[in-house]
Amino acid sequence: MKNLIFLRSKASGSAAAAAAGRMAQRLRKAGRRIKANACRLFAVAACLMLAAAGCHENTHFLKDSAYRKQVHRQFLKRQGEAAGRREALFSVFDKPDLTLQQREALEFLYAYMPLCDLADGDGNFFLKQVEAAFAARRYFDWGKAIPDDIFRHFVLVYRVNNENLDTARTVFFEELKERLKGLSMAEAALEVNHWCHEKVIYRGTDGRTSAPLALVRTSWGRCGEESTFTVAALRAVGIPARQCYTPRWVHTNDNHAWVEVWIDGKWHYMGACEPEAVLDAAWFTAPSKRAMMVHTNVFGLYNGAEEKNVQTPLYSTINLLDAYAPVRKVSARVVDEQNLPVEGATVKFKVYNYAELYPIVKSLSAADGTASIVSGMGDLVVWASKGERYGYAKSSPGDEMVTVALSRACGKPYDETYSLNAPPEQSVPALPQDKAAANALRLAREDSIRNAYVSTFAPPVAERDRPSDADRQKLFLHKAQGNQREIADFLKTEAANPHYLNFLASLSEKDLRDTPAEYLRDHIRNGRKAEPDMPDDIYVRKVLSPRIALELIKPWRSFLQQPDVAKEIAGERPAAENIVEYVRKNIEIRDDENYYNCRLTPRGVYELKMADRRSRDIFFVAACRSLGIPAQVEEATGKPQHYRGGQWIDAIFDKQDTTTRRSAALTLTSAPSNIIKPGYYAHYTLAFFKDGDFQTLDFEDNPAVAKFPFTLTLDEGYYRLMAGSRANDGSVTVSTRYFELCSEKPLAIAVKIPDVTEKLFVKGIVDMNTLAAMSDGSKKSLKELSNGKGLMLCFVDVGKEPSKHILQDLPTQQKALEAWGGGIVLIAPDDRKSSAFSAATFKNLPAQTAWSVDENRSLLTATVNALQLDFHDDFPLAVYLSTNGGILYSSVGYRIGIGEDIVKIIRMEQEVNSGTR
Repeated sequence: MKNLIFLRSKASGSAAAAAAGRMAQRLRKAGRRIKANACRLFAVAACLMLAAAGCHENTHFLKDSAYRKQVHRQFLKRQGEAAGRREALFSVFDKPDLTLQQREALEFLYAYMPLCDLADGDGNFFLKQVEAAFAARRYFDWGKAIPDDIFRHFVLVYRVNNENLDTARTVFFEELKERLKGLSMAEAALEVNHWCHEKVIYRGTDGRTSAPLALVRTSWGRCGEESTFTVAALRAVGIPARQCYTPRWVHTNDNHAWVEVWIDGKWHYMGACEPEAVLDAAWFTAPSKRAMMVHTNVFGLYNGAEEKNVQTPLYSTINLLDAYAPVRKVSARVVDEQNLPVEGATVKFKVYNYAELYPIVKSLSAADGTASIVSGMGDLVVWASKGERYGYAKSSPGDEMVTVALSRACGKPYDETYSLNAPPEQSVPALPQDKAAANALRLAREDSIRNAYVSTFAPPVAERDRPSDADRQKLFLHKAQGNQREIADFLKTEAANPHYLNFLASLSEKDLRDTPAEYLRDHIRNGRKAEPDMPDDIYVRKVLSPRIALELIKPWRSFLQQPDVAKEIAGERPAAENIVEYVRKNIEIRDDENYYNCRLTPRGVYELKMADRRSRDIFFVAACRSLGIPAQVEEATGKPQHYRGGQWIDAIFDKQDTTTRRSAALTLTSAPSNIIKPGYYAHYTLAFFKDGDFQTLDFEDNPAVAKFPFTLTLDEGYYRLMAGSRANDGSVTVSTRYFELCSEKPLAIAVKIPDVTEKLFVKGIVDMNTLAAMSDGSKKSLKELSNGKGLMLCFVDVGKEPSKHILQDLPTQQKALEAWGGGIVLIAPDDRKSSAFSAATFKNLPAQTAWSVDENRSLLTATVNALQLDFHDDFPLAVYLSTNGGILYSSVGYRIGIGEDIVKIIRMEQEVNSGTR
């Protein structure tokens, strides 16, 4: 630069110009050399980057060669089994740009996927799932720290449980990736759960699991759906997650599902869509300490350190209980009538729940007759069978080994009564108040976000005895909620069909919330009648309706009506008997391979030629209905049936079971000593003997058992009537009757709820002059609220599942509580109010039910102090007060049946006051 200035000042005109030109030329040449060198360096760097990427893409996803070979062998086996779906499933492997990692990841998924996905899945969908999982692993810093086996089983896998598959992984990733920037893995897991709470809250619903995106549209679901949704969201952002279940509680009826997340080498738990300020904190912390089993299914061949309850070639069920509760080893020895060990006996470890003995683990006895599991500190019933011989024994804490003799066979009548104890209650520490308060503010904001979305749903409709068509349309739109556009579209296009409203009425409410209009049109537009004079009711519900059991509705009707398909299934002249024969000859049963219990679609069964029994039965019904033949899966027994000549005829697919059973009559009455009306599943069940065990008949919500006495028409056979009554500590007294039912001898049996000896005593005193702030702004004393007859107080956290359960419990005792006439007050502490809560959601509460807000927790504190409780916000807290303020009953935390408990206490108090007790 100095030289250039000198030349500009000293040189004369042209010479200076020439010198400047030469200098500019030299600078241009130098610039070209610099640019060329830079280009060469960039090219080299780019080549190195591409080579590195190529090396990465061509390294093995399954790094262990022995494991890789095992996966490949299993993949080839499944490929052969699903040859009928080669184009849909396996053409994805022909893509020229498929990388080695993608190929091996796909092979892993195909090798172990359940039958439902082999039958109905699509190769391009699974490839996108693989690509999305890999993308999340690259995008988030924590992806690099996840071990390959944890990533393989708990991130890559596209399915959580028995939900319908959708594109949630890619949708959730796009919505969450910016929100999680800069967070640690633990912080991100908590943040994902807050996002989930913005979208979805708890409300009970039927057992079919909606897809994650469908749940977002609905904005609520049961715990199994919430946990499926949350696991899907966590996996979408590369955080390993799994859904955990306690299959049945033992201290109360019901079950529960939640989420575990893998954070920096360790598994932690959290409530799905119920975010807390920290990991390993949830309302179910205390109940889970009383659990007898917590488990999860793991997709694929898993070599983790957890105890395995089940290990199959496709999946394992791992036992997680020791992370939650004190455990013991439960061991049993199965012997024959000569006291010799029995190998290969089916052994079921059962707990009492919903008035039945429910198996939490099933296994086979070893050569020495033994079988064992790790379970909790309560009682179990160990049930063993081989052939038609069976036996059972109770296992309690302290028992080293129980002996189960196969000394029983069907046919012998007898009665027995026994008790089963639940694990004892344990206290849990409360979260620090500052963290809990800050979290509550976040929850309130998230409630407002969700409420804003819910406000766009169609409004509720007043119920009328004889609603007009317009009223019915509005009701369907309201029930459709986030799916209202699809139902509106259906109503618009199908209004000319005389059956369109009754067709919608044949569906479940969940069907209205997650079924596309085009699926519904496939069915209503292709309805046929095998008999022209078929009654409309039978035609709509048992031919036209696509709702068969608890499967997802799909557009199978037009496919099964294709001439070549219909001819293959039903012959030249369609008949139900032809369809039975086709199913018997062509559909292979593989129950164990459909381990998530997600039903195959009828088209999937046809193409795969394999199914579990329930999917086979649904296929049979779908095939009949497609050809205009009325058919159903009977609700109580689960039998597939077709309709002819005014009768339902069983479809029998097993050749060894082609004998037609005769019918017999059983009349059930309610014993006069029952304090409350026995409810099916709440207090009693009926089960029939088959394959070495008793299978419960499903009469839940069935009008046939709604009012005592009633008479059931059942198959002849060996039955068990079981009734139970639960004490306040969770223990249960069980009464059973075993009997033979014959067509020649109609039988009448009284259902008697066993007596549980409990004394009425005062646990503490609450001042009945205490004022409560009512929801209408007034203040009333507890004495005034009691109506001179007694008072039930229930402190609730209205945003949490356990408190919502009590709001579902009370309607079951509506008549008894209204007849009593005392007071019922549901109280929300002022720091537990939720804008998401609407009392109108909960129908049929007793007429005297009132709502109150507890300012500064003053009434809650007084009640807790009176009971001398170490209370850590384990809502609900329910108490029953006599007219003088004596606490005669209390229940803390998660419990089913509180309304029933209150009715029992009221009856006991009345008997004491009248001198009859």
